[in-house]
Amino acid sequence: MPTAGSPPPAPSAVAPHRRRTVLAAGALALAVAAAVSAAPSAHAAGETVNIYLTTTSDSGGRVVTRGLERQAPVEFAASSPGATHTIAVDDGVRYQRFVGGGASITDTTAYLFRGGAISAGTRDEVMRRLFDPADGIGLSFVRNPIGASDLSRPGNVSLDDTCCDLNDFGAKGYDTDVRLLTQQAKRLNPQLSVMGVPWSAPGWMKDNGRMDQMGWLKWEYYPTYAQYLVKYVQSYQAAGVPVDYISVQNEPNCCQSGNPTAMNYPGMSWNPSGLVEFTKNHVYPAFRAAGIGTKVIHFDWNYGDYGSFGSQIVADAALRNDPLSAGIGWHDYAGSPSVGSQTHEQYPAMTQFATEHSGGTWVSNQHNEDMGDIIEHARNWSGSEVKWSLALNQHMGPHNGGCGTCTGFVTVQEGGDRAGQVDYTIEYYTMGHLTKFVKPGAYRITSTANSTVQNVAYVNPDGSKALIAHNGGTSAQSVRVVWGGQSFTYNLPARTTATFTWSGTQNVPA
Repeated sequence: MPTAGSPPPAPSAVAPHRRRTVLAAGALALAVAAAVSAAPSAHAAGETVNIYLTTTSDSGGRVVTRGLERQAPVEFAASSPGATHTIAVDDGVRYQRFVGGGASITDTTAYLFRGGAISAGTRDEVMRRLFDPADGIGLSFVRNPIGASDLSRPGNVSLDDTCCDLNDFGAKGYDTDVRLLTQQAKRLNPQLSVMGVPWSAPGWMKDNGRMDQMGWLKWEYYPTYAQYLVKYVQSYQAAGVPVDYISVQNEPNCCQSGNPTAMNYPGMSWNPSGLVEFTKNHVYPAFRAAGIGTKVIHFDWNYGDYGSFGSQIVADAALRNDPLSAGIGWHDYAGSPSVGSQTHEQYPAMTQFATEHSGGTWVSNQHNEDMGDIIEHARNWSGSEVKWSLALNQHMGPHNGGCGTCTGFVTVQEGGDRAGQVDYTIEYYTMGHLTKFVKPGAYRITSTANSTVQNVAYVNPDGSKALIAHNGGTSAQSVRVVWGGQSFTYNLPARTTATFTWSGTQNVPA
């Protein structure tokens, strides 16, 4: 059992809840039809299956009694005992490519890791447990705020607060610790994808003169703001950290468009046509002129806001099909992930990313919520899984307005009797069931949808397989996993997530 204040044992190798239904049968049929087929070339034969389990003991899914613990392996066999549930895995049918999973290195994270709350030795150990693929859970995606967000130290700070040019970009060093942590993460996991996203332009570029209380980007500053993003990317390039993706706005028009003065953290008013204009006619040309290949993830907001907002952005074919377009980003605070499948049917070539969904005290069962997200987002075509802040303190801060009830992968004890200690939350373990075993470049493959034992499966670039299965109920469930002409049966305990991993090439039964 992981103990507070000490890092959990690293897994020795190398992922739900019933909040939503899994991909509907009709959408699944369309998905299979659109998937890439890869015909196996040899027969499977008694492959060893490694098993890793995480279990929680409480109704809120937060008390971890077993975290990514390796179990006795089993083997595929020509026959195995029957079970209540059967999951058939077929790596001959492939869907979207996996880009990565992780969270945001917020200013809050940077302050807690590099501002004196923990020692340098503790920081390095925590970073290793987070990002190292062998000794940790191998986080492979970070989505970092450009300037202040709600999970920052108090104060609305941009990367250039001096009007009316960019001559002072970075002069205050506000982003330095975030960049240093990102450098460290990239060293630990060279496959890390890095994304940057602003909550607001500098206040002097906006019609309200401030980063909070919403406000619109002034038309005359569209070119300057594009150069602001250029300078951000270049500052990371100079530090040896390529920025793979940006979004031009976190949660556009959120969250007080009808009452702007009530918006107590950085945010910005946009309409879809403004985002298309800014991205297509300012950001794309500015990146090209600077020789930047960073791609833009569009929308970066809720499934539930796609119909009224996001759909109008990606409907622009020139924006959507530009080589600098990465695809669409989803948050999961409203709406259903099934919107991802609907969007895929309309734009099958457009890559999708799950870019934010925070844990927090409002979540009734964090374990089930996390696994439901990991599984359902993937089954609805997202190629990434990204949470919100990597770290917060025991008071769920510091925060700069906005969310005062969010949680992260780790909790840093800042002050008090346990000052300097770090706790690993259930969110660390749930994400580890994905990122420890599913590598960037993997493809999602077919596995039987099941509402009681939710699951998703991948084949890695090296050909190894990972099946993530979750039993969020209060009683054990017997599961028979079928792969080619072989199977194994496993009794999955209550309130438990399993990752099953194996190698070999699938046999196709005659």
